[in-house]
Amino acid sequence: MSENPSRNVLNEVDARTGLVGQSRLELLLFRLHGSQRYGINVFKVREVVSCQELTRMPGGHPAVLGLANMRGITFMVVDLKLALGMPENTELSTSSIIVSEYNRKIQGFLVPKIEHIINMHWEDILPPPKMVGNDHYLTAITRVDDELVEILDVEKVLYEITGAAGDELAASNPGTEDEEFQAIASRCHVLVADDSSVARNQVTRTLNQLGLSYTVCNDGRLALDQLELWAKEDSEELKRLAIVISDVEMPAMDGYTLTGEIRKNQALSGLIVLLHTSLSGVFDSSLLEKVNADGFLSKFDSDDLIIEIKQRILDFVPKLEERGL
Repeated sequence: MSENPSRNVLNEVDARTGLVGQSRLELLLFRLHGSQRYGINVFKVREVVSCQELTRMPGGHPAVLGLANMRGITFMVVDLKLALGMPENTELSTSSIIVSEYNRKIQGFLVPKIEHIINMHWEDILPPPKMVGNDHYLTAITRVDDELVEILDVEKVLYEITGAAGDELAASNPGTEDEEFQAIASRCHVLVADDSSVARNQVTRTLNQLGLSYTVCNDGRLALDQLELWAKEDSEELKRLAIVISDVEMPAMDGYTLTGEIRKNQALSGLIVLLHTSLSGVFDSSLLEKVNADGFLSKFDSDDLIIEIKQRILDFVPKLEERGL
């Protein structure tokens, strides 16, 4: 598989880690059909290559064109047009593959036309309009050069193709928790902030299994509004709030900014904040300190999610006792 001239748009991709915690992101823009622009976070892109011969997989999902091998790494290649319900991409020789990493797995997305990278503020990334309903593949929208850019919910695309998130959850969590832990869990509350319906479902299934009550918000702004309202009302939910589990990439307010706003609010500053992300391989203790979070969790790793939540709940017991709860 050889490099495409469009690979040049990623020449500075190593600098992307410098954006972490700065409330900024870079979007790789591309077109699929007609004039509509789409975007994907550069942080999830390894490189862009030209489309070469693929190994076909009989009986697979129609949108999966086959397997590619790049420097000894084998990964599936998805026709993104087909995955989104558009006509298939018939111009393979002039198309590019966006090689990306989500949830510790590599996959390629075939797109007809790569454009360029833009640098954005997270506050310029907005939720999809309510008029689009629930049957869509948007996680957010923004505007570039007075044109609408649709930011794709890649997690939903991959879930519909592989079903991995739901299947792994069911396989990993067949049993129930012991009575002692359930008694503790029943006294706690969790706030979840995530714009991806697939990710929200995974987290809430886990919380249901553990016997935890929870509140779900679709972005960081809504989560902060909820927390501030609880603080103003001195609510029971805030007194019992053991964990805030937040996505990193969200419209209106990203997870880093949400964490920062929590830390600045005296009534909220002591909350445990776990960032739940599909971004892979760049998180260490120095980055946790930089963004003021208490931990990072990889999305769709159900076992790690359960272990981390259970430990945080047990650590919260002294506060429950202090508060007489």
